[in-house]
Amino acid sequence: MADKKDPLRPDLWTPRPVEETIAVYANWAATYDADITARGYHTPARIAAALKTHATPDTTILDFGCGTGFSGQILREAGCGTLHGTDVTAEMLEKAIERGVYAKTWLSQPGELSFGRGAYPVIVAAGVVSLGAAPPETLGALVGKLNTGGLLALSYNDPTLADASYTEALSTEIGAGRAEVIFREHGPHLGDMDMGSDIIILRRR
Repeated sequence: MADKKDPLRPDLWTPRPVEETIAVYANWAATYDADITARGYHTPARIAAALKTHATPDTTILDFGCGTGFSGQILREAGCGTLHGTDVTAEMLEKAIERGVYAKTWLSQPGELSFGRGAYPVIVAAGVVSLGAAPPETLGALVGKLNTGGLLALSYNDPTLADASYTEALSTEIGAGRAEVIFREHGPHLGDMDMGSDIIILRRR
């Protein structure tokens, strides 16, 4: 089990006020990439592989909750499209800008989606709508920003899958006919913790 100094300690995946979440990631920004690489972080590559068949190189993709740009780098290397990135943590976003994979970046405000409906044909939220990060209602808000046919690619890790509020948010979007699942697959998330995740691609109806 991870010790208390480990940023990937078990209590990372617990509900907390948004201010605390931002503080966690602000303090983690300097070592985030090295930490998750060492632990075997598979989800971004799995999202990129699943999305590649649906996004062409000329697609403009919003990397929502882009963090340090770790996922964006993988999306770019997979040839998924032109990337824009946004995050609520300034320290993480600085790292993303330094990475040079985004054509546009901006600092988001918690709970606000500061882009218009249909602005992006594809939105990626890798590890963002999850327990200990963005709340479950973020899923519906993101679906609402898509035009018909638009795609939302996201992940639910095992702790998130075990939380009814997140699974209900997904079921609500599908049950209401606002979105359909075109891809879903469970697989590795963090290798050394034996934690898995579902990669999910939704199409707006």
